[in-house]
Amino acid sequence: MAERAHGVARAGSAHAPHDRSIRRAPIPAAKIDFSADDRRWIADRISELLEQGQLTLGPYGTQFEQEFARYCGVPHAIAVSSGTAALEIILRSLDVAGRDVLVPANTFFATAASVIHAGARPVLMDTDPESFGTAPEELERRLTPRTAGAIVVHIGGIVSGRMPQLVEAAARRGIWLVEDAAHAHGSSLAGTRAGAFGIAGAFSFYPTKVMTSGEGGMIVTSDERLAGEARRYRDQGKESFERNTHTRLGYNWRLSEPHAVIGVRHLHRLPAMIAQRQRIAAAYDAALGCTGRLRPLAVPSGGTSNYYKYVAMLPDGIDRSDLKRRLREEHGVVLAGEVYEQPLHRQPVFEQYAHHPLPASEGVCARHVCLPVFASMTDEQGNRVVEALQAVLG
Repeated sequence: MAERAHGVARAGSAHAPHDRSIRRAPIPAAKIDFSADDRRWIADRISELLEQGQLTLGPYGTQFEQEFARYCGVPHAIAVSSGTAALEIILRSLDVAGRDVLVPANTFFATAASVIHAGARPVLMDTDPESFGTAPEELERRLTPRTAGAIVVHIGGIVSGRMPQLVEAAARRGIWLVEDAAHAHGSSLAGTRAGAFGIAGAFSFYPTKVMTSGEGGMIVTSDERLAGEARRYRDQGKESFERNTHTRLGYNWRLSEPHAVIGVRHLHRLPAMIAQRQRIAAAYDAALGCTGRLRPLAVPSGGTSNYYKYVAMLPDGIDRSDLKRRLREEHGVVLAGEVYEQPLHRQPVFEQYAHHPLPASEGVCARHVCLPVFASMTDEQGNRVVEALQAVLG
């Protein structure tokens, strides 16, 4: 892919006729990948579950938890109904009610909403433009007398190269660190997997993610007390599945057995799917590096990214909406949604928490795009994306 894109750039022939592009099938922003073998494997086990009748908190949920914990390099994993549930359960287990929790402004609604639902107040942190995450200096700058802890987010599947400094800063200040790893299944830094840096990590298995269980989430932790609390909270606050004694004000945050079956299968496929995404990303890196127009978000030295998103910064003066429209209409290339289009303090529901300027967050949210990347993406599709960008950007 890279060689063809370089040749296009040298020859100046990127402006392919629009009618030829339109006739080809559009390239989607993302795609869920289940092979025929995957579908048969999943269907056989769901049929077995329907015959047996145990559809929640059963053997496949346990298998999913055990295998995911091993994959992340932690002793405990607790399967739940969503990544949002995973965050709220962690925060409730940490008893944040009445406290402050530091939250990046560049993240999804659920990161801050889970803090509020758990009874705490989110304090927004500005964005590190180099990683789209949080800098240790910003964490320390936003501390308040009521700060209980901080949530860091691995945007696009990249673990910041400054993660060890964030861990050290939190420990020095006597606060905990939670990872919102909804994007980061399999991503790592210096041999440590996402989810294993802080006191706990929250993963999402929503269908757009690198791996999915349909709907679902996972809590990972090395803290035995937190793991026990999480298991209570996910099942209506009950002390155990067998006893109808409620000791916490929990909720129905369970993951069903059919969802767990899907998750187990995709977890088995995860290394291969990440490798395919990395192949496409490497070709994008090589091709776009020669254009001088887009600046890819860099993976830090010693880090590996699952490329949940392939993020690139736009040149000054480019209208993102017009760029996306032209790529879609003229070339059949659909760009993925941003991470994120607006920082949290620009969302009406969070305006009351905008107590200080957050210029870096506004800048990175406004000036980036996410190129199509998925496990079954072909070289031909990748070439088309690069050629379309060259044609539209000039």
